[in-house]
Amino acid sequence: MNFDKEIKEMAAGMEQAMVERRRDIHRHPEAGWTEFRTASLVITRLRELGFEVEFGRAVLAEAERMGVPEESVLAACQQRAASEGANPELLKEMAGGYTGVVGTLDTGRPGKMVALRFDMDCNEVTEAADEGHRPAREGFASLHKGCMHACGHDGHTTVGLAVAEILASLKDKLAGKVRLIFQPAEEGVRGARAMAAKGVTDEADYLIGSHFMMPKLGFLAYEVQNFLATSKLNVDFQGVAAHAGGAPEQGKNALLAAAAAALNLHAITRHSAGSSRVNVGVLRAGTGRNVIPAQGHMEIETRGATTEINDFIRERAEQVIKGAALMYDTEVKVTPVGSAPGGANSPGLAEKIRQAGERLGCFDCLTDAYDMCGSEDFTYFMERMQSKGKEAAYIIIGASLAAINHNDRFDFDEHAMVLAAELLATTTADLLSEEVSG
Repeated sequence: MNFDKEIKEMAAGMEQAMVERRRDIHRHPEAGWTEFRTASLVITRLRELGFEVEFGRAVLAEAERMGVPEESVLAACQQRAASEGANPELLKEMAGGYTGVVGTLDTGRPGKMVALRFDMDCNEVTEAADEGHRPAREGFASLHKGCMHACGHDGHTTVGLAVAEILASLKDKLAGKVRLIFQPAEEGVRGARAMAAKGVTDEADYLIGSHFMMPKLGFLAYEVQNFLATSKLNVDFQGVAAHAGGAPEQGKNALLAAAAAALNLHAITRHSAGSSRVNVGVLRAGTGRNVIPAQGHMEIETRGATTEINDFIRERAEQVIKGAALMYDTEVKVTPVGSAPGGANSPGLAEKIRQAGERLGCFDCLTDAYDMCGSEDFTYFMERMQSKGKEAAYIIIGASLAAINHNDRFDFDEHAMVLAAELLATTTADLLSEEVSG
């Protein structure tokens, strides 16, 4: 059965509502594990559409959460969400940063399950406030200083709810189930691991993830390649403070330990089997010019073309860090705060997405060779699916960005949400109508 015309008409008719929802979410950005208001909005809408909704601890493995903010931060963000209209009863169940949401629509007829993943969190960026930036000019810029949707997740969440509405309207014509996964904490690759470990994709036969990116409106990459595996680590050196002039021998210099580690991390041997990366992004140490520094803090990342290459770099990094601590007689603690494995699309599912995109006629540039050269924790879901013989694919949808992702002037052509909703709903309907037509 073919629902192309019906889906295109529904998506087109929802454009203004999508713009309004996206702009509301854009004005109220929430960083990883603090998406209380956004998750509350998602839960409420999915229930209205007839989805069975699970959220909070039911969809997150507590021990697998990474990079969770301090309790005081979580509590303040939860209180802010309440003041901005979030359902207080839902907030109670998400206390502690359990902001994942999973909605399932059962058609009542036997068939496959198609899962779609949408990320909800924002970046920790202060949004541009001048008239040259459309959100500022048109009154939907971030209300939260230091937080901004600078990667399009406001659009992704909006698309997810639009797809939910379209598929709910087609429920009586499909077979099987739809599962929509609204993920917290994609930034810093922190959230998918906990949802995957909880098994939210285990019933699914197909899984699709998507992202708005720089290529122009009408661009579709259905075969994304070269996801880099990555590890995000916080490193804390603990030394002993002392008078730098009067008794330096009684101190243990955490600044020098951190500095030695930073320099030598960048000297780690690269791997012949594929590309690798290491970066020290933050280094803080010391309290005054006449004090031997007792603390040193670093925030680093490693990456590799494969999980195995990243493991090689990460293990060497930990050796360097421990060696630097030993050299300056300091203690050191390494804390993992994010990670993602490598990954690759399932060719069969990628081809089904291509067929849908080509058939719809709204994409004038389709490519099977988009090089990711970055990391995405969707690969946790992908890896788990494929290890069970299931299919997973990640796609890039062009959105004519106003600035690159994570920039304070980021914005996108909002019509991209219509195209994304059309494509994702059509592909899902194709997969779920196979049983009916069969």
